[in-house]
Amino acid sequence: MLKTNINRLRVLGFLEGISYLLLLGICMPLKYMMDIPEPTSYVGMAHGVLFIAYCLWVVIVAVELKWGFSKIFWALAASLLPFGTFVADARLFKPEEVKR
Repeated sequence: MLKTNINRLRVLGFLEGISYLLLLGICMPLKYMMDIPEPTSYVGMAHGVLFIAYCLWVVIVAVELKWGFSKIFWALAASLLPFGTFVADARLFKPEEVKR
């Protein structure tokens, strides 16, 4: 599964998307509604690392596969939206994997 850069990007996108949903859906409500800030620190750090790795890996794959500006823009924009990386996987990354 992790033999190609596009597959590595797909896994990173999945992990980044899960960490974002955990941060927004569980950790932030715990912090602001129940005054339990600790989970936000750990999940927030994990999400930050995964976010940076995802963005770097988008650039690596874009150079390797010679993506245009539009595709790079949408792949990076997906990391800013909840569920965005899952949509990017289905619409941008999976078709690239099939081509190879």
